[in-house]
Amino acid sequence: MSTISVRGLAVATATAVTAVGSVVGIASGSVAAQNDDAEATAADTTLLADIPAGEQAQVQTASLTQQADAQAIAADASARKVAEEAARKAAAETASTKKEAAQKAAEEAKERAEAKAAASRGSADFPVQSSYTVAQIQAMARQMVASGQYQCVSNIVNHESSWNYRAVNTSSGAYGLFQALPGSKMSSAGADWQTNPATQIKWGLNYMNTVYGSPCRAWSFWQANHWY
Repeated sequence: MSTISVRGLAVATATAVTAVGSVVGIASGSVAAQNDDAEATAADTTLLADIPAGEQAQVQTASLTQQADAQAIAADASARKVAEEAARKAAAETASTKKEAAQKAAEEAKERAEAKAAASRGSADFPVQSSYTVAQIQAMARQMVASGQYQCVSNIVNHESSWNYRAVNTSSGAYGLFQALPGSKMSSAGADWQTNPATQIKWGLNYMNTVYGSPCRAWSFWQANHWY
C-alpha cells in the first residue's frame, strides 16, 4: 500500500471517530440533562429512604418518643380533669350530707324539747270542767303532744274512741280516749283519770313512748295489727 493510501485511511478513520464522538456526546449530554432535572426534583423532598440506614432507627425512635410524650400529656390532663370533677362531686355530696344531718339533728332536738315541754303538762294546767267537747280535748292534746307526733295520736284516738273521753268497750271494759285496759291503769297519771281528758292524754303519751318509742311508732304498729 502506498503512503498516500495509508494517510487517507488514517484521515478517514479519524473523521469517523470524530463523528461518532459527536453523536455520542450529544446523546450523553441529553441523558445528563435529564439526570440533573431528576436530582433537582428529588432534592425538594426528603424521604426516610434518603437518610442513611444507620440514622433511620434514631429518627423513628424520636418520632415514637414524641408521640408517647404527647399521649402521656393528654392522659395526665384527662386524669386531672376526672379527679377534679370527682373531688368536686364528693365535696358537694359531703356538704349536702352534713347539711341534711344538721337539719335532722335540729328537728329531732326541737321535737325532743317540745315533747319534754308537752309531757310536763297535766290536768293541773287546764281548768277542770264537768264535761269537755271534742274541740276542747283536741286543743288539750295539741298542747300536750309534740307537733310532729300529734297526727299519729289523733289517728289512734279517732280509731279507738272518736275522742270520747268516757268511751267504754262493753266487751273488754277498755276505757277512755286510748281505750286503756283496764281503765284503772290511767290512775298512774292522775286520780281523775275517769273524768279528765288531760290525765288520759298524759297517760296515753307515756304508754306509747314507753312501749313503742313514740306515738308515730305506735300508730305504725296499729296500722299493721289494728291494735296497739
